[in-house]
Amino acid sequence: MTACFAPERLPRPFDPAAVAILRERFAERGAAERDFATSEAGGALLAALAGHSPYLADLAERESAALLALAERGPDAMMGRVLDPLARIDPDTPRAAVATTLRQAKRQGALVAAVADIAGLWPLDKVTGALSDLAEAAIDAACAHLLRDAAARGELRLSGAARADPRIVGRNSGLVVLGMGKLGGRELNYSSDVDLMVLYDPAASAYHADRAGAVYVRIARDMVRLLEERTAEGYVFRTDLRLRPDPAATPLAVSIPAAIVYYESMGQNWERAAMIKARPVAGDRAAGEAFLREIRPFVWRRHLDFAAVADIHSIKRQIHAHKGAKGANATVQLEGHDVKLGRGGIREIEFTAQVLQLIWGGRDPGLRDPTTLGALSSLAAAGKIERRAAADLADAYVFLRNLEHRLQMVADRQTHRMPEDAQGVARIASFLGFADPDSFRAAFTAHLQRVERHYGRMFEAEPTLASEETKGSLVFTGVEDDPATIATLSAMGYAGPSTIAAMVRGWHHGHTRATRSERARELLTALMPSLLAAFAKQRDPDAAVARLDGVFARLAAGVQVLSLLARNPPLLDRLAGILGAAPQLADHLSRHTAALEGLLVGAGGTVGNAAATLPALLKDARHLEEALEAARRLVLEGKFEIDAATLEGTLDIDAAGEARSDLADAAIVGLLPHIAGAFAERHGKVKGGALAVVALGKLGGREMLPGSDLDLILIYDHAAGAEASEGKARRGQPAPRPLPVSTYFTRLAHQMVAAITAPGAEGKLYEVDMRLRPSGSKGPVAVSLSAFQRYHAEEAWTWERMALTRARVVAGPPVLKRKIEAAIRAALLRPDAAEKAVPDALAMRGRMLRDLPPDGPWDVKLGRGGLVEVEFVAQALQLVHARRHPGVLATTTRTAIANLAAAGALEAEEAAALVGAERMWRSISGLLRLTVGRWRDDALPDSVAAALLNACRRLCPEEGPVDLPALQAQMARRANEVRAVFERRLGRPESSGDRE
Repeated sequence: MTACFAPERLPRPFDPAAVAILRERFAERGAAERDFATSEAGGALLAALAGHSPYLADLAERESAALLALAERGPDAMMGRVLDPLARIDPDTPRAAVATTLRQAKRQGALVAAVADIAGLWPLDKVTGALSDLAEAAIDAACAHLLRDAAARGELRLSGAARADPRIVGRNSGLVVLGMGKLGGRELNYSSDVDLMVLYDPAASAYHADRAGAVYVRIARDMVRLLEERTAEGYVFRTDLRLRPDPAATPLAVSIPAAIVYYESMGQNWERAAMIKARPVAGDRAAGEAFLREIRPFVWRRHLDFAAVADIHSIKRQIHAHKGAKGANATVQLEGHDVKLGRGGIREIEFTAQVLQLIWGGRDPGLRDPTTLGALSSLAAAGKIERRAAADLADAYVFLRNLEHRLQMVADRQTHRMPEDAQGVARIASFLGFADPDSFRAAFTAHLQRVERHYGRMFEAEPTLASEETKGSLVFTGVEDDPATIATLSAMGYAGPSTIAAMVRGWHHGHTRATRSERARELLTALMPSLLAAFAKQRDPDAAVARLDGVFARLAAGVQVLSLLARNPPLLDRLAGILGAAPQLADHLSRHTAALEGLLVGAGGTVGNAAATLPALLKDARHLEEALEAARRLVLEGKFEIDAATLEGTLDIDAAGEARSDLADAAIVGLLPHIAGAFAERHGKVKGGALAVVALGKLGGREMLPGSDLDLILIYDHAAGAEASEGKARRGQPAPRPLPVSTYFTRLAHQMVAAITAPGAEGKLYEVDMRLRPSGSKGPVAVSLSAFQRYHAEEAWTWERMALTRARVVAGPPVLKRKIEAAIRAALLRPDAAEKAVPDALAMRGRMLRDLPPDGPWDVKLGRGGLVEVEFVAQALQLVHARRHPGVLATTTRTAIANLAAAGALEAEEAAALVGAERMWRSISGLLRLTVGRWRDDALPDSVAAALLNACRRLCPEEGPVDLPALQAQMARRANEVRAVFERRLGRPESSGDRE
């Protein structure tokens, strides 16, 4: 015979006597079975099954026809044949016949999955996926039968189509069956229970009995009986409904409104973990998806949830205690070990993935994979777990799940425990294909020890209560200073140790909002030695701790932040560095403590993660307000993350500008569809109409500095002949109110600007400056594409065309984006733009020097040879040369300067001087904004001066300044070089006088 499997890949039989019995009985069933049993391939398969598993031997004999078909056609085709009858059960089939059909499908499906697994035809995920498909099809068929039965009793109203087609019976039925646990994640094991949650919608159109709950509770009870009851045909699946809300106090079927209220008010962290895998498997799947969307904020928290780590880890400790995790399961050893719940087992791998998902998944939808292997992969790709650890855990997971299947295949028992005798261990080793028990033992021990090591390192290590760095006693009890503590603080470098001690005692006594709870004070006690050591490293540790006190005073609750610090010790050093060096950032952090998460997200070189995850998070938002809230939160965190990395010197000024611009781009791109969609619900749509957002200034050039506002133009277009918006009313919604086209897009533009600038609980996204739009502040907020083209052809000033050199289309449909880009290019290539560029730019600079003098010696933007003069040279020369050399055009200043040099419009030395100065001016301006803001004195605080010197040394390693006077001398040289290029290429600004 031709078999779909290779006999040599099958495990050798462990029990030859059982093999002989099966071959004899199998052959007695018919000629085809006799031929199969005597063939090389068939004999090997029967030997592999009977030689290890009495249960599989019985299945092979009972379902011999299915086994022959499987061997010939392969497991994929055969599993399709197994599932097909479940989707075609006749509506008039009696319940006993339905039960028989379900049980036959289970027997045959179990046989197919076992053979495909043992013969190596399917990898683990396909085995578990097939078992999950079998369970889902059985549950769906059972629900379809029970729904039609309820309709026959007059309790539900079903359409004629639904009565006839079992595949659509559940639609609008009000019944929702969620698959939880391994079924929900399509990871069902071989003899698994199926975890289900039965919900119902009391307002469903199908329901018309007196008591909705009673109908659905009866369906849930009957479904359990139909699946679980053991008959001569066997059983289908054991079911577990205990994952429903408050199972001790709620019926088997829970109303959807009650479930939502429960999760919003009383849901526990373990229930959040359970909901990661939840998915509709039967009944009204659309209602199930809507329910999961509704509770998504419960599962995926807005903030990094390190406070949940201890809670979820405690679940595992409770499991160990309940299951008696001692002896074999307290440590890793083979005999009697529970491969699921024991040390180094499957549950530790699953918990690792789920806890990290709960921590990070609220801000990154890409981490919400319901499968364990998928979650580990996505977490590793996002840098939330080391790749080596993820690979070790994934390898161990596959090994342990395969082992779990073999344990369960022996007798179809839901066991996870290794045999305690040598004979039993040898059987399992043979079943897995190992040559001998010793090689199996080595593999088993290696996998579990790696899991135990990674799990322990990530979750079981507690912060120490003392730090070697303190080198002394730290006692903050009572009301008086402890002399030894004062001596320790003084030795650590604190200038006012009594003040610090009093401040810390206030924290411990709950005098500040952050530490009012007992749990917060426990975390603080554990953190205190390392916290004080981290702050002692700052130039002014007393001031840094005082700023931390300001942060604590504004926290609504401290457990979240203190848990964050406790679980991530390096974060303390970063926080101390920020609070020690940057009063501006410290003030920002005290007002927006959620920004602290940006420090953690940016750790390990992953700065910019907020911009990468924001689009998916906004797309996932259920409505506009949720999208705005998510955008504000992530933009706030992202800004802080970038600012901190810039201050610490891990991100140079160019990369920081690009990261800030990417963040703003992501927010605009993600919000525009939500805002346009919500507006269209009220006012319909304009035929062929669309709005685009064009960025200028620092955002257009991807050179944003801390606190940069957004220079924007909003441009729209529409189909010819369209005069007003139009739309149809949705069911239950008022009809859209049409608006004239110009009014429509003007109001939509106002909505867009309001969304960006409106403050929320997390603050506002950005300030917006729209003075660069055609006609400036007097013009409409949104301008049509034709009006934009006409304005730049007939009316635009040179300064507006100079600004247009940095115009970049950020958001909008691709077709409109291309049209706008062509219009911008046409405006920049006009002959009159080239003619007026130099004289107008020179006159403008002269007026600025008269009317906008520099604001002190550190104003590197407006001062002589400053950032404005670099930008004027780049922008004016682009207008002059773009017609003959279009390649000079670039929105980024340093790129435009390089292009001008390549085209011969600047000498190489001139370009190098301009680019070097421009980088220095942005570095200085950015760091001053982060630290002291506007600063009019020559001298700077020590911490600020140190940060500036470090930044400038990184820009020019060969001539880096060693002190503040050297930096000021270098700045003067740079300014002279810029002014020299400005005067050679554009001329001397008029009436500059002494203010230069």
